[in-house]
Amino acid sequence: MHPTPEPGTYTIDPTHSEVSFVVRHMGFSKVRGGFTGVDGHIVVAEDPTASKVAAAVDAATFSSGAEDRDNHVRSADFLDVENHPQLTFASTSITPSGSGWSLTGDLTIAGTTQPVVFDLQYLGSGVDPWGGTRAGYSATTKINREDFGLTWNAVIEGGGVLVGKEVTIELDVQTVKV
Repeated sequence: MHPTPEPGTYTIDPTHSEVSFVVRHMGFSKVRGGFTGVDGHIVVAEDPTASKVAAAVDAATFSSGAEDRDNHVRSADFLDVENHPQLTFASTSITPSGSGWSLTGDLTIAGTTQPVVFDLQYLGSGVDPWGGTRAGYSATTKINREDFGLTWNAVIEGGGVLVGKEVTIELDVQTVKV
């Protein structure tokens, strides 16, 4: 059995949700960062496999804790925030997988759309102090950033490159039933 929240429409609570990433730097360390501007909704259907997810992330809210790096990632070398202010995701299917779900959809970064599959876990739901129903999820996927046209890199002394191709995307999302 794959637990789900009660059917209905839920909006993403941006103050209690996180969109983050991890990428290799110089081949031996990791850089972490994320976005604070997330918006969207989840429609949980009676038949969970008919559920839908739509989300948008404000690309300008990117932060890794290093101002120079953040500005570079927002530039045309990577996210090109000026021309592509949002990253978006629209689900195309959801299927049971192990103890959770496989959430498949179209991810758009810097104007390029590619299909991705998230390993999705429903974490539970409950009533908040104001009487609203909330539900929580976590999801992860790995992408090749070059598939999205994010090809900037620099060769480092001794071989190798500055920025890894593989990016792990991690989502921790809390929603509120409307």
